[in-house]
Amino acid sequence: MLSVAEALEKVLEHIDILGAEESPVLDCLGQVLSEDVSSPIDIPPLDNSAMDGYAVRSADTRGATPKSPCFLRVIGAVSAGAISKSEVRPGTAIRIMTGAPLPKGADSVARFEYTDESEREGTPPEIGILTEVKPNAEVRRAGEDITAGSLVLKKGTVIRPAEVGVLASLGLGKVAVIRRPVVAILATGDEIVDITQTLPRGKIYNSNSHSVAALVLRYGGIPRILGIARDKEGSLLAKLHSGLDADMVITSGGVSLGDYDIVREVLAKEGEIVFWQVRERPGKPVVFGMIKGKSKGGEVRTIPLLGLAGNPVSAMVNFELLARPTILKMMGKKNLTKPTVEAVVEDDIENTDGHRIFARAIVEKRGGQYFARLTGPQGSGILTSMALANGLVVVPEDKRQVKRGDLVRVMMLDWSEGVE
Repeated sequence: MLSVAEALEKVLEHIDILGAEESPVLDCLGQVLSEDVSSPIDIPPLDNSAMDGYAVRSADTRGATPKSPCFLRVIGAVSAGAISKSEVRPGTAIRIMTGAPLPKGADSVARFEYTDESEREGTPPEIGILTEVKPNAEVRRAGEDITAGSLVLKKGTVIRPAEVGVLASLGLGKVAVIRRPVVAILATGDEIVDITQTLPRGKIYNSNSHSVAALVLRYGGIPRILGIARDKEGSLLAKLHSGLDADMVITSGGVSLGDYDIVREVLAKEGEIVFWQVRERPGKPVVFGMIKGKSKGGEVRTIPLLGLAGNPVSAMVNFELLARPTILKMMGKKNLTKPTVEAVVEDDIENTDGHRIFARAIVEKRGGQYFARLTGPQGSGILTSMALANGLVVVPEDKRQVKRGDLVRVMMLDWSEGVE
């Protein structure tokens, strides 16, 4: 039986980075640039004012003090987005707003607070400069941030809000990025019913498809829910075939040893099983392989299929361990790991079968130290334990017991104010 690390290695060996697409910059948040981005313009495009004040010739302010101001004649005003038609000549100044292009002849800006404007009413015919202004004071030079033709963002950059802003500042409405993977999601089992139906006695709602789809969305993929396949080969094949133009298929249920667990059998017939079962708890029953698929153009290809257990916690944990890194690699991302912290565990954890345990926990930071307490009962069917958890306490295979007060590693599922 494979370890978690060995299973992930085998999964990633079968995964390729997807092709590129051109998308609107805002839609590209979280995606990876597929080519370098160079600037077609200078940013800022013109010398402009960094402050509200007066555009002046610095030489005209030489020796200015509050007791002995330099008085300059005000010949106009300019706001952001406008260009002054006037030129600052010796003995003159132009009132200027932040971001406005610096008028011809000026080499600096005297802030309002360095003038006597507050003592005057309306637009003064002259202004007193109360301190000497150095050349280039409060001036943003053209190309100070970005020069035309320069490399701005490298291929492989993950687009965050800052990168969206940079791309927009270049006037780029679209950009080439590695496309998001389409993930087909299929629940299996005669006991499953859709959440839109009235729940019959003895049945359960299809929660797995929705939690898995939400995880796909969270990590940047595009989920496509295929519905529910019954515990018959024909039903499973029909549903699978409807999703084989996706980039990946994730199923839930049907991967254990029961009489109706047929996902492995179908995968073996329709493709190749790479591994089955992983030495972990929860989530030991999991299957990974490659299944025959087709491109949108009808080209035959193989795509990865990850068969998760039907127990909802097992499904979500194995998604984090195996599906999440797969999606990130498909998108061209390099960092495939979740952050971990060292924490003091506040509960005993038994490891009786030599598996790697992932125990749902609530992680908090108190007095500079992380603490992790279990969410309660750890059964793989207790989905609320995942809703309560923000981390998974990792107990290695060779660790028979973790006692209250021991230091443990915790894989963080997410961060909140309590752990910052």
